[in-house]
Amino acid sequence: MDAFLNLLLGFKLLLQPINVLYCFIGVTLGTLIGVLPGIGPVATLSMLIPFTMRVDPLTSMIMLAGVYYGAMYGGSTTSILVNIPGEAASVVTCLDGYQMARNGRAGPALGMSAIGSFIGGTFGVIVLMILALPLARLAIRLGPPERFAIVAMGFTLVVYLGGRSPLKGAAMAALGLVLSCLGTDMVSGKIRFVSSVPLLYEGIDVGAMVMGLFGISEVLLNMEKSSEEREVFETSVKNLLPSLQDWKRSSLPIARGSIIGFLLGLIPGGGAILASFTSYAVEKRVSKHPEQFGKGAIEGVAGPETANNAAIAGAFVPLFSLGIPPNVVMAVLMASLMLHGVAPGPQFISRNPDFFFGIVASMYMGNVMLLILNLPLIGIWVKILKIPYRILFPLILLFCVIGSYSLNNRAFDIAVMIAFGIMGYIMKKLDYPAAPLVFAFVLGNMFEYTFRQTMVMGGHDLLFFLKRPIALTALLISALLIASTLFGYFWKFRMRVADSGILGDD
Repeated sequence: MDAFLNLLLGFKLLLQPINVLYCFIGVTLGTLIGVLPGIGPVATLSMLIPFTMRVDPLTSMIMLAGVYYGAMYGGSTTSILVNIPGEAASVVTCLDGYQMARNGRAGPALGMSAIGSFIGGTFGVIVLMILALPLARLAIRLGPPERFAIVAMGFTLVVYLGGRSPLKGAAMAALGLVLSCLGTDMVSGKIRFVSSVPLLYEGIDVGAMVMGLFGISEVLLNMEKSSEEREVFETSVKNLLPSLQDWKRSSLPIARGSIIGFLLGLIPGGGAILASFTSYAVEKRVSKHPEQFGKGAIEGVAGPETANNAAIAGAFVPLFSLGIPPNVVMAVLMASLMLHGVAPGPQFISRNPDFFFGIVASMYMGNVMLLILNLPLIGIWVKILKIPYRILFPLILLFCVIGSYSLNNRAFDIAVMIAFGIMGYIMKKLDYPAAPLVFAFVLGNMFEYTFRQTMVMGGHDLLFFLKRPIALTALLISALLIASTLFGYFWKFRMRVADSGILGDD
């Protein structure tokens, strides 16, 4: 009953004209960003943070969250019509969605994608509302040792699941922790590592960092691509409503995708990308006709598109209940909240039920808006796909420069953004993931502070962690993941040595 009354309070706040407007702007802009390949929600959110600083934190979060789940809707359009994913989580939709378009079934593919996204998103929001409150009550009982261990496990999972090379991910996480230490020590008040640079006494601005890593780097990376790489497949988009046979084949994939997506959204390093790939693998595994996958099976569209939207709602659970973002988009949203003076964590929901349920209500409304928007406007999205990059990316660069300057009205932040932009470009060329770096940077202060608190509590004895069951469990999971990674490297090295014959025949 409490949850229902709080939801009514959330809708009361949401239905203020300014919040409805920002929800609409967020989902529409998110869909547009999802449609346009090569931008993505992280870069967009990074650019929008400065422009949301002059509105209420709830209004800001309603818009930014709308951009995120709106991008999941829009990403499927390019995957189906162009065979280029507008968003990374829609990569797997290319496999069957584009083949359906080539077979003259672009309409049902787009229709089922939108409907599955709506069902998955709505399911995720309902479970978010049910699960977040009990988890927050449990999290209040966690002390510094447990919080440190959970953050450490989050680091490990992001590195383990977030890229092809865990070693590169670990290096980026370590760099993020180092960068989070720059500036004033929160405990002693001393200046660390930047005594000769007064502009860094308060540390690196997270907004400038993420705009550089994701916005500027994308501009530099996409300047290398030719316009021919995204030729739109000319086909008539009609019969958007799926047939009865399509529904029969898609109902179970949608149900499974909703559950898979939400659960994987809870896991640090998981999220929409892992959810969509897992859903596709499950559907292919349980299908009676797996040979049809990759040739236009509607199950290969319905399951993944449902899963990636359900994963978004799942990702909000650890953010609001524990103060731990499970993926880089949530890290950017957490950074935005912190810039507004709002700190997510165990007591966040109990102290701010209106804020939390206002966001939940906006996600209900946003999903309805997206369902109404996406099907009629597909023709417009196809035309937008043809915007030349030479026009689009200078505008992105301009928004980044204006946004970084407006954060603190300092030209220095523009220099920081450009530096991280060049760094992000080099990282992408060398296949170093940016997500662990941002994740570690945003949570670095919590990681350090809870460790120092634990050392004081335990008399500077590291074995104190072993006396706390939850902390011990989280650290054991981290240790097992690290051990499995090291064993994998050792096994590959051993096989290479054996293949080269260095050790001889003995």
